[in-house]
Amino acid sequence: MKFNKTFDRRTFLRGSTALAAVAPFAGLFGSTRAFAQDAANPFGVAEGSTVDAVIFNGGYGIDYVEFAASIMQKNHPSVTVKVSPSTQIAQELQPRFLGGNPPDLIDNSGAQAIGFSAILDQLEDMNAVLDAPSLEGVKIRDTLVGGVEKPGTFGDKFVALNYVMTVYGIWYSAQLFEDNGWTPPTTWAEAIELGKKAKEKGLYLFGWGKEAATYYRTTAVASAIKEGGDEVRLAVDNFTPGFWSHPAFQAVFTALYEIIQGGMMKPGGAGTQFTAAQAQWSNDQSFLLYPSGSWIENEMKPATKAGFRMTGMPELSVSDNGKLPKTALHATAGEPFIIPIGALNLAGGKELLRTMLSKEAATNFAKSKLAPTIVKDTVPADGFGSTALVSQSKLLADAGNDVFTWNSFDLYGTNQDELVVWNSFLDGKLDVAAFTAALQAITDAVYNDASVTKVVVK
Repeated sequence: MKFNKTFDRRTFLRGSTALAAVAPFAGLFGSTRAFAQDAANPFGVAEGSTVDAVIFNGGYGIDYVEFAASIMQKNHPSVTVKVSPSTQIAQELQPRFLGGNPPDLIDNSGAQAIGFSAILDQLEDMNAVLDAPSLEGVKIRDTLVGGVEKPGTFGDKFVALNYVMTVYGIWYSAQLFEDNGWTPPTTWAEAIELGKKAKEKGLYLFGWGKEAATYYRTTAVASAIKEGGDEVRLAVDNFTPGFWSHPAFQAVFTALYEIIQGGMMKPGGAGTQFTAAQAQWSNDQSFLLYPSGSWIENEMKPATKAGFRMTGMPELSVSDNGKLPKTALHATAGEPFIIPIGALNLAGGKELLRTMLSKEAATNFAKSKLAPTIVKDTVPADGFGSTALVSQSKLLADAGNDVFTWNSFDLYGTNQDELVVWNSFLDGKLDVAAFTAALQAITDAVYNDASVTKVVVK
């Protein structure tokens, strides 16, 4: 699972002062830094050193990093690369940050990822990695899709290199739609009409699992931005007080409420583990549509009905005359990799990331995970036989320059609090007014908390 990448800010910020105190002394904890540097070893990885990587074990697993590690060890035979899985990034790594021995490379992802506002000053700038030569001898920056720095830049700090080009959308079975003569909806009104047709066949329109309830936040924010444009996007990114009450959000919430109250949302999601809920969609086909990122095909590969033909479509528009066209797409680089300043093998962490950005490693990821990385020209036209991967390419092509994203929920770590509210709403226990007020209380608490470092987005 590629949860919304956040961690409760209150838990981690309690240690942020201590982190700041430790940071100036990070180099005293045995960091391996300066050794012979050349094109084959641009960061000067020490002979006989060990690289410690902790990788979020979610929808993409950790084997893609292990694959890169095997390449690195061939290039540096005396170096040992240790790749460890985690689903509790913040809880497991906070003590290591505080102790001055954080891992050399971290995939800061998952529902329990570290809120970036708590650790910005503890992270290496990633420009050195992008300016290094690739394994193929070309500057890494020149091998990547454009704009990869943006999602990992907070204020003026480029501290996270997001590895996977993630397309967010609503996913469906092209075969099921074809068999029933259904057309994928483009607006919430069209989705409601589709839901009525699905009910006639004993099917639901949407469903959810308890840990992934905020997937509906993601799709709601995207819809609201498509309707209201930059006015809404900037309000979201800056947690502007009252933004949940914007007419664009209210229109989305009202449509969702109609779906829920109309019996078109499969009940029981608040008590269903997320992959079990997703299997109700991909294997049982008890509901039609599922909002998610493009990791969904790989995550549900073992539980997808034969001939499903998983396909993505843009997140729904509120109306036919929104600020952005219906083809506009929420897409960004995801899976943020970070390198702590206090890493004991700083050069080794950078070298492992450099290896992950090689053509061989990136192609392996695309083929095995059915999702593209930020490395260009690693996915063939047939998408390695994946309908979902082919649809991602089409969605990006159709969107053109109308591609957008936001960072605030990841930055400020509100996901855990919001999960409670979204589960209640999707379960029919809150009306639109109560739901809006509950969300606003969470984001306003961040906005009004002077202890939280704010990043102003313009």
